[in-house]
Amino acid sequence: MSKLKIGGIMQNVHLAKVGVMSVPDRPGIAGAILGALGQAGINVQFIVQCIDLRNQTQIVCCVGPEDAQRAQEALNRVKNDIGAQEIVITPDVSIVSIFGPDFREIPGIAGTMFSALAEAGINILAISTSISTISCVIASAHLDDAVNTLSQVFDLP
Repeated sequence: MSKLKIGGIMQNVHLAKVGVMSVPDRPGIAGAILGALGQAGINVQFIVQCIDLRNQTQIVCCVGPEDAQRAQEALNRVKNDIGAQEIVITPDVSIVSIFGPDFREIPGIAGTMFSALAEAGINILAISTSISTISCVIASAHLDDAVNTLSQVFDLP
């Protein structure tokens, strides 16, 4: 079987994953969370949000490691107002992404990426996509293996 062609692989190293967990879903939650981080002067480099079966929102983002403590403090200030059960900081994560022209025209590309990472024993901590990029957060210790694996699985320029 031929390899799927992609434009390349990107990486963003040494970040901290910030999770705002189990928040009752309602309008304004994302604004309160990201507003608190913005007011603290923290740049958010990755955002993903989902709602579970109990109608609880989970928002996960990545920030620079130097901002992790300030993120924790900023989010602790809004935690009770938004009803979050927990703020979780995971240090030393990285983002690995594949990009290309218009991924919506390439069926199976995400499955190929995630299956390859799984076969390499790499756990995915969060996923975010766009029309032309598929990104996932992984432990920084696995970044080199992830990049090598993806380089072997996809057809790179």
